[in-house]
Amino acid sequence: MAKVFIKTYGCQMNERDSEQVGASLVARGHVLTPEENEADVILYNTCSVRDMAEQKALARMGNVVHRKRESGRGERIVLGFLGCMAQSRGEDLFKTMPELDLVVGTQKFHRVADHIEALLKARELKRICDTEEELDSQNTIRDHLSVQKAAPCAFVSIMQGCNMNCTYCIVPFTRGGERGRPIPEIVAEVGGLAARGVRDVTLLGQIVNLYGRHEFPERDGKSPFVQLLEAVHGVEGIDRIRFTSPHPIGFREDLIGCYGRLAKLCEHVHLPVQSGSNRILKAMHRAYTRERYLTLIANIRERVPDVAVTGDIIVGFPGETEEDFEETRSLAREVDFDNVYVFRYSPRKDTPASEMAEQVEESVKERRNQVLLADLKEIALRKSRGLVGQEVEILVDGPSKTNPDRLSGRTRKNQLVVFDGGSPRHIGQIMRVRINETTGYTLYGQADILND
Repeated sequence: MAKVFIKTYGCQMNERDSEQVGASLVARGHVLTPEENEADVILYNTCSVRDMAEQKALARMGNVVHRKRESGRGERIVLGFLGCMAQSRGEDLFKTMPELDLVVGTQKFHRVADHIEALLKARELKRICDTEEELDSQNTIRDHLSVQKAAPCAFVSIMQGCNMNCTYCIVPFTRGGERGRPIPEIVAEVGGLAARGVRDVTLLGQIVNLYGRHEFPERDGKSPFVQLLEAVHGVEGIDRIRFTSPHPIGFREDLIGCYGRLAKLCEHVHLPVQSGSNRILKAMHRAYTRERYLTLIANIRERVPDVAVTGDIIVGFPGETEEDFEETRSLAREVDFDNVYVFRYSPRKDTPASEMAEQVEESVKERRNQVLLADLKEIALRKSRGLVGQEVEILVDGPSKTNPDRLSGRTRKNQLVVFDGGSPRHIGQIMRVRINETTGYTLYGQADILND
């Protein structure tokens, strides 16, 4: 039995993949530990979408290697990289870090436990690199950590890969082409989660609303993704359904029509836009225009007037001028986003954008990043201040990360609420909380004691 530490860098899909690895290890009798210094196995599940995430993972592993040498525990610690960076760099990681034992790519998470046990049993030091493609790997991310009572919220992977080939993105290389899981298998997984106390599920996919377009037929004018939403909606015990991340070109009328019709589908749309400039959108190969994106948002709001809209934006894409950037700022104001994840463009190996002329200087990227963040915070403050004095409905998911004496939860619109007046027995319950103050992206309040 080994003590295993897993650190995840990147998106919710990476978090879900790490949970799959953890579940497979626990099933074999190993123990997950939050203490890196006491672990026999140290695994970093790595993002490769941005260079910063890669550098953080490499630097942290470098520190581990240094401590390993100093402690003299080298023969008893297995060190490994998993995920997107492992997929893209492969064997080269052993050259960068000779002390590394294991490199496992995005289609082999279900093999990690086998590889770790082989390394732990080996009398002589050896290295394992497993980054080959595997048929039906999308169907292997289905296990959740086996605990008596699950957390009230869970992620469910419904597909792997992406076929969009945006010019800045390495994901089609690290995760392969689109592959969807069958609807009955996904529904069975959600049903199992509901039986363990999960009430809020987020369906995950690289381009989630294009799920199943190559494997499964449309029925009655409904895409496979809409068919999946309807099937998950029928699972008893599930109160809230979310999904991320969609692509604007896959947001058709049948999907918009689900809002309001499917009561469990939350009034929150995360819809990446990346830029407000048509010239930059074309260079990114995003396959829509500024005008089409704005029309789509208007159509969604016509269906659900009070919907929360969040998104992703990249600043500093090659060739982005001040005029292009100002178009992005104006789009953000026009959409009136509830929140946006803003990223500075980061060149990725072998992507078309990395070879483009007119690469933007880092100082310019940083300035634009800060300007846009300030714009978005102003919007968020205005919107969240409108909730002060009102009651909101939240699903309590656990203690606040910054103050364990308080609980936290999220509204159906995915707003984070930290509140007083609750106790651990309220975790997993839906409660009413009166909002007293806000910092913009976080709401603070007092629980309605009538829910006790």
